[in-house]
Amino acid sequence: MAGEMILSGLLDPVDPVGVPDLILDHLVRIGFIVDYDELGRPVLRSPEGKENLRALHREARRLALLPRLGWIRWAWMRFSAFFARGEWIVPERIRPVLVEITERWHADLARLARLLWSSTPYSKGFGRRLGFLLLDEGNRGPLGNPLLIGILLLQSPPITLSPRDRFFQYPPGQKVDKINTTADVHSLMAVPPYNDLLGGKLVAYAAASNEVREAYRRKYAGRRTEIEGRVLPADLVALTAVSAFGRSSLYNRLRYRDGPIAISLGYAAGYGVFHLEPFYPFFRALLESRGISTRGGFDAGPRVKWQICVRALEALGLSRTLINHSVPREVFLFPLAHNLKDFMEGRAEEPLYRDLPFRDLAAYWHERWLLPRAERVDRWRSWEPEGLLAQVFPTDADGAFPSGQG
Repeated sequence: MAGEMILSGLLDPVDPVGVPDLILDHLVRIGFIVDYDELGRPVLRSPEGKENLRALHREARRLALLPRLGWIRWAWMRFSAFFARGEWIVPERIRPVLVEITERWHADLARLARLLWSSTPYSKGFGRRLGFLLLDEGNRGPLGNPLLIGILLLQSPPITLSPRDRFFQYPPGQKVDKINTTADVHSLMAVPPYNDLLGGKLVAYAAASNEVREAYRRKYAGRRTEIEGRVLPADLVALTAVSAFGRSSLYNRLRYRDGPIAISLGYAAGYGVFHLEPFYPFFRALLESRGISTRGGFDAGPRVKWQICVRALEALGLSRTLINHSVPREVFLFPLAHNLKDFMEGRAEEPLYRDLPFRDLAAYWHERWLLPRAERVDRWRSWEPEGLLAQVFPTDADGAFPSGQG
């Protein structure tokens, strides 16, 4: 496979003969349809259906996991007791708590959950980051520990996001300043069996909570950016979230008393480089061998990776059209202020924040979503956490994998 050839150094950046064909073969193999436009440039079409869209990410995810397998084994030994068996859970007893990730073990547990369960390739996010664990203190693991419901990770917002930028009419010259009062959802997920109990909706409610907004202010008030030394606003007025696989069911019908928690803004144009991820180390080596620097600034974000991929594709005689993967991504806005549009468009100087305590949001989720779901669906009861390992170590799914659950 292309990924193994890259990892083992078999692709020669000095003499990249045959690499363009290898890239196109890789794209077809993972599920893309390759057409050609009137200029003879390759154009990608994504397959239909969420399972097929997930399959597009599988190779990049697998390669991202390979260098982390040893760490996953170590982390599972330490944290497996946080991952629930279905038989441990009594829905009526679920008592969610929101824990900001401030300690090393918090970060390790969140990282393990992300590596084991996410369908998309692992990344640490970029720019300003803030993370939370959602734990169930009403149901306990064998060591008396709370159980992991899910994780929420935020990062800096993208400067360009078409549906958001069509929704707001920013004041002249203030687009970047206004966008920097928002954050982007990097990862929002519930782990099994809580995902079957609509725990993902609970994590989405948590994203809109007062506690997240206040934690962001505590962490970033007065802090200067690493590159420009600017003090950016620490007031968080909105979040954006982008679905990975087309239309999102997670954020649909997500409301609370005075209005929506998340609003669909439409679909982003399907640009990105996840499908080229296996070639990224080779792309960098290719450009460096030609005297083109690939070093970005501090904590370089996706724009730098895009630029590297575009330059490398063109150096190989391929078109930049290949970064248009055509996978539709639904974009959602989480308004944290009543007057969000007025604030973002310069008609209001200060945001008027919605009052959304996590405790109230969790209680609403418990009655509106959890209990009805628990009555309708019972497959969560038979869940065993070793199923998570089957995502990464298929041969260990028989339960032979060592566990910290006693």
